[in-house]
Amino acid sequence: MYGNTAHNIYAQNNIGVESPAKLIEMLYEGVLRFNAQAKKAMKDKNVEKRVYWMNRSLAVITELISTLDMSQGDIAGYLEGLYNYQIQLIVEAGHEQSIEKIDECSNVFKVLLEAWRETSDVA
Repeated sequence: MYGNTAHNIYAQNNIGVESPAKLIEMLYEGVLRFNAQAKKAMKDKNVEKRVYWMNRSLAVITELISTLDMSQGDIAGYLEGLYNYQIQLIVEAGHEQSIEKIDECSNVFKVLLEAWRETSDVA
């Protein structure tokens, strides 16, 4: 479903990735890490770090969108909408100082990560 674009970007940056499936797992984990850091910065009232970590999370989600292979059917369109909604949540979380919206986004990515790992183990 995902093209080799993300894999090529990471390979160019000297990050050893076993497969495109592993890369998607790493991207999902990245969103979770960056959201946790943004949440911590929000609690610490550190605006600079909050913005930094939220921007990192947004960049990963944007990369996930750009690697979708829309020729794979409805699932790609569904994921595009889901990812775009997560971007909206993070942006709103920043404007509203809403830890709840960061948590909502993180919960979605936890479920996606779990599902991805299950399907990758079966494949």
